[in-house]
Amino acid sequence: MPERIQATLKQYFGYDELLPGQLEVMQHLLAGKSTAAVFPTGGGKSLCYQLPALLLPGVTVVVSPLIALMKDQIDALTARGIAARRLDSTLSADEYRTVMEQLRDGTLRMLYVAPERFNNERFREAISRVRVSLFAVDEAHCLSEWGHNFRPDYLKLAGFARDIESERVLALTATATPPVLEDICRIFAIAPECAVRTGFYRPNLQLITTPVSPGQRDSLLLKELESHPPGATIVYVTLQKSAEAVADKLAAAGWPARAYHAGMKDEQRTAVQEWFMASDDAVVVATIAFGMGVDKADIRYVYHYNPPKSLENYAQEIGRAGRDGQPSRCHLLFCRDDLNVLENFIYGDTPEENSLQGLIQELFTGEPEFDLALHELSARHDIRPLVLRTLLTYLELDGLLEGGTPFYSEYKFKPLLSSGEILSRFEGERKTFLEGVFRQAKKGRSWLGLDPGVAANALHCPRDRVIRALDWLGEQGMLEVKAAGVRHRYRRLQTPDDRDALATSLHQRLLKREQAEMGRLRQVLDLAALQDCRSAALAAHFGETLKAPCGHCSGCGGEASRLPEAQKVVIPSGLTDKLAPLLAEKGDVLASPRTIARFLCGVSSPRLSRAKLSGHALFGALAEVPFGQVMSWAQSLETAPAELDALE
Repeated sequence: MPERIQATLKQYFGYDELLPGQLEVMQHLLAGKSTAAVFPTGGGKSLCYQLPALLLPGVTVVVSPLIALMKDQIDALTARGIAARRLDSTLSADEYRTVMEQLRDGTLRMLYVAPERFNNERFREAISRVRVSLFAVDEAHCLSEWGHNFRPDYLKLAGFARDIESERVLALTATATPPVLEDICRIFAIAPECAVRTGFYRPNLQLITTPVSPGQRDSLLLKELESHPPGATIVYVTLQKSAEAVADKLAAAGWPARAYHAGMKDEQRTAVQEWFMASDDAVVVATIAFGMGVDKADIRYVYHYNPPKSLENYAQEIGRAGRDGQPSRCHLLFCRDDLNVLENFIYGDTPEENSLQGLIQELFTGEPEFDLALHELSARHDIRPLVLRTLLTYLELDGLLEGGTPFYSEYKFKPLLSSGEILSRFEGERKTFLEGVFRQAKKGRSWLGLDPGVAANALHCPRDRVIRALDWLGEQGMLEVKAAGVRHRYRRLQTPDDRDALATSLHQRLLKREQAEMGRLRQVLDLAALQDCRSAALAAHFGETLKAPCGHCSGCGGEASRLPEAQKVVIPSGLTDKLAPLLAEKGDVLASPRTIARFLCGVSSPRLSRAKLSGHALFGALAEVPFGQVMSWAQSLETAPAELDALE
């Protein structure tokens, strides 16, 4: 091991040796080469950028999707005397100022941000002025359209890294299949020899699957907990209401169990996470919102009360067990009926083709340069926000649109000194300029509002100058500044010859993604039904071939059994009569079989939410019925004369 890496490893992190793959990644980075690292969960990915950050000049920018993950890592780094901070929405104005001052004066070694932070024009302007030696992207599989958790903001990170002139990039993930790794390397221009993949298989994890019916599951989970020594445990569920219900049942049976999901308040989630981290036998019943930010080595058990939505999710979730290398049990309680809920989520993402036609007409009509409020656009065309951002990204990648820097349409500020005191600190043109800015502000009850674009036009100056002035006054403690009303800039590069054809093409692309997600779900079903070694099959999915079966999974132990068929669910005969008055009243909203199916399966959309139908008694009435079956039933409503007469 090179001397400076070894000395830094010992001095700051207290280790004598590196884990497999870490040295190779660090040497590539220190040689100035962009690199990819595919390590199993708990394989030491974070050290691959934390240690080089101490040996490189400038700042290391770490892009991470979870605030909890950032906080835990920063707390650990700060305890070691390493200058690391984060920028996120939870920071106060004073905390934000402190971080920006440390970034500018060069005392900051690592800055953690979410990918969405690059949509913030204030941040992009600030980061472009400092030297970024390393741009590290955690959960890098999110930037691949073939990955299991594609996020449009991730796909743009390569462009952001180029824009801020980052000297090297490190892409990290635990769940990249070979095609996804190829995609990551292509997007970030990483040479094949700089893609470092260590073994996926972890021999201390025992993979168990037990087929269950809905009525058996609670008693089996309790029996499992009782038959093994106490230990830190995660029980994964699909729905927030399931997290609450299962946690209550376990607590009633005497187990130290608490729920965790995205619907809880921040302080509640933080309290549960801190309780879990400090306990040797805590049981957290959680949705997938729990896990990525939890760096706890001694998790002994991971139960899947509901199936994961993909093998990648499964690998990520079981990977949180046994990071200390000790034996840990990962038990999937597989109920086929649960697949309906996961399928409904998948089908609910695909908008109607006429929604896409309306979107394309709006985007390719009018001035060539325009700006949008995405939540308003989403509501207008009944397209979920994440799907809308994906569509806009497609149009950028296809060369039809070019995205510009998002901006805030409104700034608010509250003077912490009188305007006279502030202006007395300036002379000449600067003082005149600030007087003009203050005159453009509109007085509110306690804040003053300012549209930077309007102010810039009135003062005949660039918009950026107005923003920089407000930010600087805020950083100096003269104003408290807030920004709101984010809008996204776009420039039309081409106008399609046939807009309807483009809408149809995009719809087909989304349908293809829908089928790909359904395929991922089928892979989970195939693994659960497998009679052979589960560990070997899962490793093969991620490009690793085991030399021999693991010897301790359900397949190797002969415990695998045939999965029962899903229970046949019949749509109630009286549902048509119950639905008829609602269709008569809200026919403009429930205007197609897919929208009706969404509503009855409990899958919301912007239009359903705006019409306040998510709280209706029939919303989710058929949540246990396959989406395709409900949509076929809804299509029959259009052709049944008696039912149509009832709606008039």
